[in-house]
Amino acid sequence: MDARKNPFTPGAGAQPPELAGRASILSHAELSLVRLRDRVHTKSMIVVGLRGAGKTCIINSIHHHAQKMAFHAALLEAREGKTLAELLLPALHRFLNTPGRLPSSGASDSARRALRIMRSFLGSLDRKAKGDLGRLELDLAIAPETGTADSGNFELDLSALLQAVAEFAAEHQLPIALCIDEIQALPEQELAALIVALDRVSQRRLPLILVAAGLPQARGLASRARSDVERLVEYPEIGPLQPWHVSEALQGPAQAQGAAFSREALNEIIKATHGFAYFLQQWGYEAWNLASGSTIEAADIQRATKSAIRRLDETFFRVRFDHLTPKEKEYLRAMAELGPPPQRSGQIAAQLGLKIQAVAPVRDALMRKGMVYSPAYGQNAFTAPLFDEFLRRAMPSSK
Repeated sequence: MDARKNPFTPGAGAQPPELAGRASILSHAELSLVRLRDRVHTKSMIVVGLRGAGKTCIINSIHHHAQKMAFHAALLEAREGKTLAELLLPALHRFLNTPGRLPSSGASDSARRALRIMRSFLGSLDRKAKGDLGRLELDLAIAPETGTADSGNFELDLSALLQAVAEFAAEHQLPIALCIDEIQALPEQELAALIVALDRVSQRRLPLILVAAGLPQARGLASRARSDVERLVEYPEIGPLQPWHVSEALQGPAQAQGAAFSREALNEIIKATHGFAYFLQQWGYEAWNLASGSTIEAADIQRATKSAIRRLDETFFRVRFDHLTPKEKEYLRAMAELGPPPQRSGQIAAQLGLKIQAVAPVRDALMRKGMVYSPAYGQNAFTAPLFDEFLRRAMPSSK
């Protein structure tokens, strides 16, 4: 078929032609935005799921919808080693200083107060928490708001800052949506403080909400610091698509270009991809380019599997593998050797011929890097589907 008309979009965060199977989450998020705009108490939400489930596409869709609703919608990505202050403050500063948002006479009292509180908040941070915010500190050539957001208690100070920004947003009818991807990369205590701060803003019915996405450990990170976190934020979970949604994701875009997948071809894709959205785009893309006729058959999928796996090995899997230490690779290879997850920590240690205490630091490092999560106490599983198969290809067993 004509490769120029290939409708499928493999790649991290690339928006698929059909966002199948996510209607309930998207409609719930849109309802939350409407309620927030109307000043009704609304919980923030963190969409959780494994890598490749389509979390980034969901966040992008919600961000786009918020923009259409005239929200100030900031699209942000948390990264390991980057503090919450580094992530949030530039976006909030831009919001308070965007031309056209303020009255023609200049900054409103609420904007000036929010900027002073931001200056106080910055001054209360230690060097590590402040990170790379030196330039912003210079730009805030304004006296701090003494006695507000300067206690040195991160949770209280962050709450004061977000409340001040949200009060400005309410005054000018400019609701704010903070759309944050990879939120599990935030330091545990900072993530908990953010959730508590947003809850306090929500209790005052101020128009500021968090819509985030992260790996399954995002829920655990916050709950370890706040036992009542489920009361403060919602955690919709996404996983692989059901077979009928796989058909919707692939068949609709193909038919729009005058092609189709046979039922056997769809079954073959489901078997190869386990229904994960990222992989569906890769297999669909490869199969389209290899098919000789307008109907993509099971044989085309079997040929596409070889090229899809090769491309995933070079990109999706390799980029994560290359950031691991030798000991971390050995730990993950032991997990792969044990078979389908989850595996208990003791089993992995035994596979490595070590005591569980000796490998605990390696496990903790893999958790922080987002390579492993714990579906239940003492259990371990890969955050990237099919990663065990990649490890067996990349690190053949010596047995």
